[in-house]
Amino acid sequence: MLTEIRIESLGAISAATAEFDRGLTVLTGETGTGKTMVVTGLHLLGGARADANRVRSGAARAVVEGRFCTADLAQAAAGQIDELLEAAGAERDEDGTVIAARSVSRDGPSRAYLGGRGVPAKSLTGFTGSLLTLHGQNDQLRLMRPDEQRAALDRYAAVGSRLERYRAAREAWQSARRELVERRDRARELAQEADRLTFALREIDAVDPRAGEDDALTADIRRLSELDALRAAADGARAALAGADDALDAADGPNSATDRLGQAKAALSGTDDTVLQALGDQLGEALTVVGDVARELGSYLDDLPTGADALDAKLARQAELRSLTRKYAADIDGVLAWAAQSRDRLTQLDVSEEALAELARRVDALGEQVAKAATDLSAARTKAAGGLAKAVSAELSGLAMADAEFSIAVSTSPAAAEDPAALRLPSGQIVHAGTEGIDDVEFGLAPHRGMTVLPLAKSASGGELSRVMLALEVVLATSSRQSAGTTMVFDEVDAGVGGRAAVQIGRRLARLARTHQVIVVTHLPQVAAYADVHLMVEPTGRQGASGVRRLEDDDRVGELARMLAGLGETDTARAHARELLDAAQEDRNAST
Repeated sequence: MLTEIRIESLGAISAATAEFDRGLTVLTGETGTGKTMVVTGLHLLGGARADANRVRSGAARAVVEGRFCTADLAQAAAGQIDELLEAAGAERDEDGTVIAARSVSRDGPSRAYLGGRGVPAKSLTGFTGSLLTLHGQNDQLRLMRPDEQRAALDRYAAVGSRLERYRAAREAWQSARRELVERRDRARELAQEADRLTFALREIDAVDPRAGEDDALTADIRRLSELDALRAAADGARAALAGADDALDAADGPNSATDRLGQAKAALSGTDDTVLQALGDQLGEALTVVGDVARELGSYLDDLPTGADALDAKLARQAELRSLTRKYAADIDGVLAWAAQSRDRLTQLDVSEEALAELARRVDALGEQVAKAATDLSAARTKAAGGLAKAVSAELSGLAMADAEFSIAVSTSPAAAEDPAALRLPSGQIVHAGTEGIDDVEFGLAPHRGMTVLPLAKSASGGELSRVMLALEVVLATSSRQSAGTTMVFDEVDAGVGGRAAVQIGRRLARLARTHQVIVVTHLPQVAAYADVHLMVEPTGRQGASGVRRLEDDDRVGELARMLAGLGETDTARAHARELLDAAQEDRNAST
C-alpha cells in the first residue's frame, strides 16, 4: 500500500506531498494543474523510462519519492519483496515501511533508490510489481492487444502453475529438437569434428600426462643440469657437519661441527653450575639438529643419479609434454581440461543412425509431455473464459451498459509452414506451441443489443473501453485473482462517460476499494463524491507551480461544485454538490 508520495520539480508540480489512506482516494483539479503528474511519478517509481522533458523548467532534476507499506501483502508476495530488499542491501524504516525514490536529471541519466540504497531502475520494477497496478489511457489501449487479453484471462483462471509446467516441458522439447536438427543438418561436419577430437584424445592418452607434471619436470631438469655443483655443495656441507667419510688424521684432532659441539656440550655438562648445564642442554638440541641435517644430506647424495641417463629420460618426457602444449593448451593442466571438455563434446557428436533414432524418440516423448501440458493449460483457460465473460458482462450492466455482451474466445493457434514450434496434439491437430501456450485469446464486445460481437479493438469506443477495463479489474479483484494489499491507480478511467455511467463507475471504484487501496485521477464529480480521501491539485501562485491539498467538508463541497458548474462556485452548484456527496455516502453505507 502507498502511504505517501513526495514530488519535486515534475511537470507543473514544484513541490508537493500527498498522503494516502486505505480505501478510495481521488485526485481532482483544473486542467493543466498537473493531476497526472502524480500518476507519472508512480510510473517512475515503477521503473518506467525517465523522460528529461518532464523536469520542471528552471530545475536541474525532478525527484519522486514514495513510501510503501507491505504489511497487507500475501505471504508469497511479501517473501519475494523481502528477498529483493535483502539482495539490494535495502533497509526498512523503523515503522516497517520502505522508501522508493527516482531522480530524473535534465542533462544526465536517472537514478533509482530503494530503502536508502542506489539500485537499477529494474529493481524498482521488481519491488513495485506486487504493490502497484497502474491503469492509464495507454493501458486501456494495451487491453486491445491479444497478449494483454490472454494475461488477464490467465489471472482469472489462476493458471500460473500450469503455465510453468508447460514452459519447462516446452524448453526441454525445443532443446532436444534443436539438437536433432543440428545433428541431421550437420552430420558430415560433426562426423569430421568427432574424428579430429578422437585423434587428439588418443594422442593425449598415449602420452598420459599428469596434472602439474610439466612444472615438476622443469624443476627436476634444472637440478640434474647442475648435478656436479649440487653434489659438491651437499658433500661439503655434510663433511663440515659430520666429518668426511675417511678418518681424520689423529694429529689434526676433531674438526667437524658435530665433534666441536660435542666437546662444548661435554665441557658445560661437566660443571655443577645450573646455568652452564642449561646451555649444555641447548647444545644437545643443536647436536640433534646437526645430526638430522647431516643424515638428510647423505640421503640426498645417495639419491643423486650417477650418470646422464636420468637427465636424458626427463628431457625426452618434457619433449612429449611440449608436443601436447603446443597443440592444445599453454600447460599440462590446460591440456587435461581441454581433454575433459572434448570428451563431453564427443558424447554430443554421435551422428550414427542409432543415435539419431534414439534422439528422435526422445523428441517425440518430450513432445507428448508438452502436448499434455498445453492441453491442460488450454482446458483451464477455456473453462475460465465463460465465467470471466459472464462476470464482466454483469459488471458492464451496472456501468450503464445493460445490453452489452462481453465474450472471450479461446482458440488454438495454427502452425505455419516450417514452424520450428509446431506441435502435434493427441487429436492429431498441428498447432503452434508458443511460450504462453497454444491458445489465441480474443475479447469481444457487442455494446448494444442486436449488434454483432466484434473484437474489442473494433467494437469499443473510448468510454466503453474504459468501462470494460474497470469491469475487468473489479472482477479480478473481487474474485481474489489479485493480491490483497495492492494499490490500484486509475488515470481518467472515466474518460468519455458521464451521467448515470459516471455514478456507476464511482460505485464500482468504491466497492473495489473495500479490498484494495484505489487512487483515481478524475474529472467527474459523480466519481469524486464516492471517495474516502479527496486530494486537489491546484496552483500555488508561484510561477505557475502546483501543489496538492487534502480537502475536507466545505472545501470538498466547493471542489465538487466547481466540477459540476464548470464556471465557478454558485449556491445552486454547492447545493447540488452537497446533495451528490450525501447521496454517494449514503449509497456507500447502504452497500457496506
